[in-house]
Amino acid sequence: MTNDLPANLPEMTVIGPDTKIKGEMFFEKSARILGSFEGKITAQGEVQVGAGAQCNAAVEAERVIVDGRVNGPITARDRLTLTANAQVQGDLTAGTLVVAEGASFVGHCNVGPHAADLSKTNAHRQAVHSEPKPNAPVTTAGVDITPPWARNNAGAA
Repeated sequence: MTNDLPANLPEMTVIGPDTKIKGEMFFEKSARILGSFEGKITAQGEVQVGAGAQCNAAVEAERVIVDGRVNGPITARDRLTLTANAQVQGDLTAGTLVVAEGASFVGHCNVGPHAADLSKTNAHRQAVHSEPKPNAPVTTAGVDITPPWARNNAGAA
């Protein structure tokens, strides 16, 4: 049997709209998520979060296109695109960031050719300097600095 697909068509795994997955997925090529996913997604190529998709996940790939919902950090080594339908809650790290009018984003951005390296350095620096000293009180001066996606609803009024 011969392969009738064009040679330039990238290989893409599709997670259908009626599919719910929980765990960790790794793709050697690219993936298109149309259903629900919870966990971690890593791809060597591109990850597309399609319209209507819901991802409560960390996403890391060469390129990421969000047209649905993502709750969690996104790392795009090359390019991250948020379409007009995108709804993202989580920190973004990307070589290039494209945000369409109408996209929704809550979190921090690290953008540029060295963003991933700087993000790792800053995270390490914050972890080292934020360790509480024994018996020292931890205060936030009455300000809740917890990101919205990390808060539980138990304390909600």
